[in-house]
Amino acid sequence: MPIYPLLQNEAFEPELIIVLGTVYQDALRTLGLVDRTDPLTLLVAKKVIELAKLGERDPVRLKALTLEAFDST
Repeated sequence: MPIYPLLQNEAFEPELIIVLGTVYQDALRTLGLVDRTDPLTLLVAKKVIELAKLGERDPVRLKALTLEAFDST
């Protein structure tokens, strides 16, 4: 699932939307998620958006915090 449909109802600046899309794609790649129909991709998108809503804007930190949420160790 692409992240952009989930961002339609959010009040993020266009520049941040681009950052969130990039972070989302990078996180999926790192997690090895290539099937966009995998329900986990939706959870990753929601986590990225949640962190942005909490005020995180740094792409490196956004990705790290997103991946941390899915760390199974």
